[in-house]
Amino acid sequence: MSLILHDIKVWNTGEVIDLVVPSDTNESVDASAMTIAPGFEDPHVHFRDPGQTYKESMVSGCAAAASGGYTNVLIMPNTVPAMDGMKVEPGHPGASEVLNAGYDTVIDYLQHYESAHDVKLPVRYDLCVCASKGRAGREATDVADWIGYLPGHDDDHKDAYQLAHPVTAVSDDGAAVTSDILKQVFGNVKESGLYLIEHCEHHDTGAVNEGPVSRELGVPGIPEDTELKIVERDIEMARETGVHVHFQHVSTAISFEAIRKAKAEGLPITCETAPHYIALNDEALLKYGTLAKMNPPLRSEADRQATIAAIADGTVDLLATDHAPHTMEEKELGFLDAPNGIIGLECAYGVCHKVLVDGGFISDERLIELMSTGPAELMGHDKTDITAVLDDYADAVPGDDDTKRVLDLGRVPESDQVDLVVLNTGEEWTVDPEKFHSSARNTPFGGWQVTGRPLATIIGSKLAFSRIDKED
Repeated sequence: MSLILHDIKVWNTGEVIDLVVPSDTNESVDASAMTIAPGFEDPHVHFRDPGQTYKESMVSGCAAAASGGYTNVLIMPNTVPAMDGMKVEPGHPGASEVLNAGYDTVIDYLQHYESAHDVKLPVRYDLCVCASKGRAGREATDVADWIGYLPGHDDDHKDAYQLAHPVTAVSDDGAAVTSDILKQVFGNVKESGLYLIEHCEHHDTGAVNEGPVSRELGVPGIPEDTELKIVERDIEMARETGVHVHFQHVSTAISFEAIRKAKAEGLPITCETAPHYIALNDEALLKYGTLAKMNPPLRSEADRQATIAAIADGTVDLLATDHAPHTMEEKELGFLDAPNGIIGLECAYGVCHKVLVDGGFISDERLIELMSTGPAELMGHDKTDITAVLDDYADAVPGDDDTKRVLDLGRVPESDQVDLVVLNTGEEWTVDPEKFHSSARNTPFGGWQVTGRPLATIIGSKLAFSRIDKED
């Protein structure tokens, strides 16, 4: 049985083909309004498992990712206990989830999550290890505690789960690497051959962006140079060490300018921004309250425009969601006490398409690159080369006008490596958090009218998620 998509467009060539996907049911769909592209990837998600599964779990987080068109994600290390490679101590918060499953580190637990819980997760995922022990910022993690989890290290003794979910990056995301351990962390990253994912912002006080809005709210502000200081510090370390630094959720014009200059110098620097810094400025706090509270904070309108300009001129390498689930009860605690962050996997494409493509700043093809091939390059993943697959495995079928090619994914050798997303780039839809697959609802985008929607997620040539001809 199979799903047959007729007249689907290939994202980077514009060629129209028929696509056959192995499926549990026989369906034949007019796909003339749809586009097929390499699956989205997100190197910046928080799934709260273990330790805070009342917010999100691996099951709900991966379901949200598949719903959003993502085929691969990188899980940040601020789990409870932290993902630092050290053995979990009984009695510590979250420890029982790991120990009761039969594992003694968070890395092992997450690598074997499907086996431990007897589930099949619909998305591929890698893991990011902490830069500091316990993610406390006081002592750098020991390379010996986690280097065995890296690809190419003792692979002959790893099982299939360990090979599928390796550690591929280092970060203390949620906080910048502290200056006291910065040199040691850079040394660890260089020794391991990984790259550093840096939360490029630090402040000891403040809850929202410093400016007219913070003063109107009567809430302590966070100056924009709290981001620039980390960016400039780490650029200098990249210059000294040659270590690849990837800056997360960059949000200010001054930071983008520093990154732009570092790239022109040829330094190993990459950066991302997130949909909320593209679509919102700090005035959103007046409308959405703490649903718009995040770290780094939403910035001024001038910074929002600078973020869009950095995307348009190529300074931004990729878009990541910083998917950060919290309960609504937590978000209602007020600006000083509510946790930072919003969920984003299930509406990221629509929000970015509405602002960036409909706004005339970039093309449909460029948005796909920012959400697919750009993140894959960062994470070291081989993306599905649709053109090559077509050239090698598509069958020509005479049509009324021209010869059309048919690609049957079930007949492609190594089909388990084919990851795709089916998009309706022109679909108008309303963001409804109550229909999200995530366990969380903390987003300011509820009720937004957006364009562009993932309709199906294909992982290993099989449907991982589909809303084709379905209400969702």
